Amino acid sequence: MADTAAATNPPAPDATAKHKRTTSTAVAGVYTAAELEAEQKPLEIAKDIQKLNWKINTSPATLQEPDVMKKMATTPPMSKLDLKFPMGLTVTARNKKGITIKDCLDAIWKQFRKKADDELDMPILAGFVFDHEDYGFGTLGVVCKKESDAPQKKKKEK
Repeated sequence: MADTAAATNPPAPDATAKHKRTTSTAVAGVYTAAELEAEQKPLEIAKDIQKLNWKINTSPATLQEPDVMKKMATTPPMSKLDLKFPMGLTVTARNKKGITIKDCLDAIWKQFRKKADDELDMPILAGFVFDHEDYGFGTLGVVCKKESDAPQKKKKEK
């Protein structure tokens, strides 16, 4: 009877056979900051970001250009970008398939969504700058401005 009990119970797992956490698979053509630095590839920022005139404490879903939101924020695409504000705050956008403009705006909005308009000195996103000597290869500088360049909507008078 002792033989049948041993046959039905599975053997104890070895200490060396632990389950390892799988790493996220890298998508071809999507770079990390270390890979860009090793290859000394220049990073170009999408021109569409400068034209948005987006208020950083409003949802990116309110923007009128949904096609722009799907575009890659950088060329070549990156899996992680740090967005550094002039006041020292750093926000991180991540997407293993390549960071889109929407990913950047979502990361910024998540940080500022609870701020009132009068709490923000510079509430309008003017764009991003890339300088690998000042920021490093995985970081973009965020440029904000006081007022939007877009024409203001006139309120109807009754």
